[in-house]
Amino acid sequence: MSETPVSPTRSASGSHAGRISVIATHTFTQLVRMKVFYFLAVFAVITIGSNFFDLPQHAGPEAAGTNILNSIKSWSVGTMTLFSVVFAIVATALLLPKDVEDRTLYTILAKPVPRLDYLAGKLLGVILLVFVSLALMDGLMTAVLQIRCSMILSAQMELAHSRGWSAAEIASLRNDIVSQGPNVSLQAAVFVVFLRASIMASLALLVSTFSTSTLFTSIISFMIYFIGHFQADARGVFLEAGAGWVTRAIALLVALVLPDFHLFNEFDAVIQGQVFPLMLLGEITGIGLFYAVFYVIASWFIFAEKEF
Repeated sequence: MSETPVSPTRSASGSHAGRISVIATHTFTQLVRMKVFYFLAVFAVITIGSNFFDLPQHAGPEAAGTNILNSIKSWSVGTMTLFSVVFAIVATALLLPKDVEDRTLYTILAKPVPRLDYLAGKLLGVILLVFVSLALMDGLMTAVLQIRCSMILSAQMELAHSRGWSAAEIASLRNDIVSQGPNVSLQAAVFVVFLRASIMASLALLVSTFSTSTLFTSIISFMIYFIGHFQADARGVFLEAGAGWVTRAIALLVALVLPDFHLFNEFDAVIQGQVFPLMLLGEITGIGLFYAVFYVIASWFIFAEKEF
């Protein structure tokens, strides 16, 4: 049975924001009903929850505590990154073909609903579900990390006292352990994971406007995702001394069209306990907004020319 279409009265009337919110809500509900994605959520919960178990440690007892906390953060953020990117791409790639198959698209566009509103609503629905999923996983990670941090802190303090450490050494050990626990920088790293997934969802939306295959959209999106991690290195080679203006122009065009995820890997330093620079977070946020808007507008131009 096909999904219940959006209410004609609610969709055809009202402001752009109203129509977009209705389509986004419908998309969110539509994706939640796709049980095929449940295994991703289960995988993420199991992976993050498994951090309650101790892994083999090869460091001394005084360093084992921080290594355990680093491992929890690394596994958790890595799981959230994998889940969010895969879900953002695959979910977005399924939307347009499913709406065409269920004839929901024809119902919505016949109301009439502007095609830009339709695309923006679909994208926001995906992004909303990614946000909710990441928020739940972030809450689980924070809870696990806080519990383990308290356990490790208690054990390490007892060990330090038994060895007769000085007050200054004990205070330094305490600060090292606490700095590896939940903090604002770690939440900033999770937000960066969300921004990366949002970019990939908007990119997949663009590809799906000229593709009739969900598989093709997913493959192209994943290829661009991996290219984005090596774009900085490739650009450095192309723009080395002696490069002509044509080469520089091509490199600039590629950098403009394809996202550079080099900056998005800054959370690796956060996992080691470093502070996430506020200026860098602002820069990454600006990049995320730029590509999301850029891809939506490009999708609109292509989608507006299609006949349904």
